[in-house]
Amino acid sequence: MARRKQPTARQERLGSELRKLREAAGLKGLEAAALLGTDSAQISQIEFGTAGVSEDRVRRLAAQYSCTDDELIEALVAMATDRTHGWWEEYRGLLPTSFLDLSELEYHANYRWDVDLLHIPGLLQTEDCARALFSSRVPELLESELELRVRHRMQRRVIFEGAHPVPYQALIHEAALRIKVGGRAAMQVQLARILELSDAEHITVRVIPFDLDSFADTGSAMLYVGGAVPKLDTVVRDAPHGAVLIDSEAQLGVFRTHFRRVEGVALDPERSRDLIHRLAKEL
Repeated sequence: MARRKQPTARQERLGSELRKLREAAGLKGLEAAALLGTDSAQISQIEFGTAGVSEDRVRRLAAQYSCTDDELIEALVAMATDRTHGWWEEYRGLLPTSFLDLSELEYHANYRWDVDLLHIPGLLQTEDCARALFSSRVPELLESELELRVRHRMQRRVIFEGAHPVPYQALIHEAALRIKVGGRAAMQVQLARILELSDAEHITVRVIPFDLDSFADTGSAMLYVGGAVPKLDTVVRDAPHGAVLIDSEAQLGVFRTHFRRVEGVALDPERSRDLIHRLAKEL
C-alpha cells in the first residue's frame, strides 16, 4: 500500500492500538516484522498510521500478539478496511485537520457525550451562536475561513439525522445558558433550539444548576466519543493550538468517572427543560 503523507486520527489510532497489542505481548518491532515476513520499517509505518494494513495482517498480528478480545479485533479490522470518504473531506486543505478528525470520530461513534461549563456544545449551537464564537477568536479569522468553520459545525449535526442517529447526552452548566453569545435575540433562538433538539429520543440535555451546594469539577469540560468498544473511546480537549485527542485507557477511565460525577449532580431532563424555558423567558 502507498505510504500516506498525512494519516487521519482514525488511521493513527488503528496503528497505536496495534502497537499497544505488540508491546503488551513483549515483542519488538523487528520480531513483529518477522511474523509478517516484512521489515521493522513497515511495522513502524503501520503503527504510525502512515501505511495501511490489510484485514489478514490485522488478524495475523492479533493472533501472534495473543489477543483474545474478539470484539476489539473485529473493531480493528473494521478500521483497517474502512474506505469511507465522508462529507468532511470537502474541507480537507481548507480547515485544520482536527476539524476533520472530529467529524470522522463522530461519524463512527456509538454515542457522544459533552460536558460544557461556559459554552453551548458545538452540536447544539445555532448558526448565529457558532458565528459569534468563531468571530471572538484571536487573532481574527478571515471572513472566508470563519464561514467555512460555521458551515462545517452545522454539518456535524448530521449524526443526529437519518435512520440510525448517534445517542447524545449534553451536560451544560447554567452559566453557559445565561451568557448572551451573539446578543439577546440570538440567545433566545439558541435556547429554543436546545429545547427542540432535546425532544428527540436520542438526545438528552441536562443542566448543572447554579444552586448546587457544592460543585468543584470546573475542569471537567470535555467531548467524549464512544468507540465500537470501550478501548476505542476518545476524549477531545481544547488546547491553545487545536484539539487534543486522548485515548489511553487510564485517562479514559478518569474522564468516564468525571462524566458520571457531573451527571450525578445535574438536573434530570424534565427539570432541565423547565430551567431552560425559564431562562428563555427572562431574556
